[in-house]
Amino acid sequence: MSLSELAIQARGLTKRYGRQPALVDCDLDIPRGRVVGLVGPNGAGKSTLLNLACGLTTPTAGTLRVLGSPPAANAAHLARIGFVAQDTPVYGTFSVADHLRMGARLNPTWDPALADRRIAQVGLDRKQKAGRLSGGQRAQLALTVAVAKRPELLILDEPAAALDPLARDGFLRNLMESVADLGAGAVLSSHLLGDVARVCDHLVVLCGARVQVAGDVADLLARHHLLVAPRGELDRLPAGVEVVEMRHTERHSRAVVRADGPLPRTSWTVEPVGLEELVLGYLSRATGEVVR
Repeated sequence: MSLSELAIQARGLTKRYGRQPALVDCDLDIPRGRVVGLVGPNGAGKSTLLNLACGLTTPTAGTLRVLGSPPAANAAHLARIGFVAQDTPVYGTFSVADHLRMGARLNPTWDPALADRRIAQVGLDRKQKAGRLSGGQRAQLALTVAVAKRPELLILDEPAAALDPLARDGFLRNLMESVADLGAGAVLSSHLLGDVARVCDHLVVLCGARVQVAGDVADLLARHHLLVAPRGELDRLPAGVEVVEMRHTERHSRAVVRADGPLPRTSWTVEPVGLEELVLGYLSRATGEVVR
């Protein structure tokens, strides 16, 4: 895939804070136009990757391209990215209207009609101070400011993690509507796998500062399977079948596997793998967890 077709491309991307690695030798190709779920445990490097993509920090080693250019290459490039940081920060002493005026002053591609439409849609009072808004309302305001600059790529760092289920549902619905209206791509960092399954069509799993697996969700689910067999029968698998995770009971073994082609006909039970089981399998392998 050519660079022009990619929203994000990383090669050997490494970021250290002192001696502590946050990302190590990451290679990544994220196509344009996808809604990407970036998942992993706390400390996996998710926020570091997003901060690098926004130009808020610089790599220790390797290269990173966002929409074909180095992150924050210039003002025109910054205008193509919409960013909602962790905890959806807004200015507590600014009113909703103040945020919209600030967005208009800072962004040459600002769409005032879009901003007004979103504010009305989510029921925000333009005179209300942001510090007096609920968590869900602050998230909607932050999303509005990001969307109204009409970016080509939205980057969101766990924007709904602290919201109650109803507020999170409203935020995700508005996010998907905005992505569709803009024709934009989005990268959504989250540890809530239900949210990822609901809105994302591309997946990146980070753990231990490394990319564990990445690809379109439909393709990943088609290539992974759950095998169930009497204990010991899965110890030797055919070539082309990779064990992601294996768990044992006293009598049976269950393995999440990746297969590049059709599985051979055997006495095994072959079941489809859900997104949550796939993600947890790669996280367990990365952390060295063994369950018997």
